[in-house]
Amino acid sequence: MKRIVVFDVNETLLDLSSLDPLFELVFGDRSVRREWFATVLRYSHVVTIAGPYVDFSALGRAALDMVAASRGVSLTEDHRDRILAGVMSLPAHGDVPVALERLRVAGFRLVTLTNSAPSVVRHQLANVDVAKYFERVFSVDAVQRFKPAPEVYGLVAHELAVAPSQLRLVAAHAWDVLGALRGGYAAAFVARPGQVLYPLGPQPDIMGADLVAVADQIIAVDTA
Repeated sequence: MKRIVVFDVNETLLDLSSLDPLFELVFGDRSVRREWFATVLRYSHVVTIAGPYVDFSALGRAALDMVAASRGVSLTEDHRDRILAGVMSLPAHGDVPVALERLRVAGFRLVTLTNSAPSVVRHQLANVDVAKYFERVFSVDAVQRFKPAPEVYGLVAHELAVAPSQLRLVAAHAWDVLGALRGGYAAAFVARPGQVLYPLGPQPDIMGADLVAVADQIIAVDTA
């Protein structure tokens, strides 16, 4: 069965480490970028459970203020704007164009599913010249619940009029892989630096150190 491949965007396709120099400038420590993004993800889960929903960009700004407050750093509006603008212009990981081209040549349909607003994702994908590979851009804004809420994965199946089993999520986040598997998808894990699978849940049948390795496995497995 040739599944439709559903890509996460931030960290899976786009390289957040490009923001590290900005965090070093503002906080004196480039590792704060990881703390910031972990805070964004944590509170995306919190607002999904407890509410109220706000979009991912608003969470990013709020998390930046929270990290600054916890570290006793006074953020200027220019600092905030430069970091958040940086998210809009993230570079792609080097393996992304090759992997996407291989999947396209092999005849796979490709879409994205992300926590970010549709306008943000479209800008990000166009900025790195990979928008041409994707037939649809799906956002959690449509259901106002963040990944890994089951409604998010159900959205894609409903909109594409396919069973969840006909979809394969590709992501660099264990919680996203777990949510997809629990939602009836197949999944593939990209082991970006610092990312590991959650050992207590269902495991994906495909995993690789980079996106090209993952794409090659998808082509072998989902066209067999």
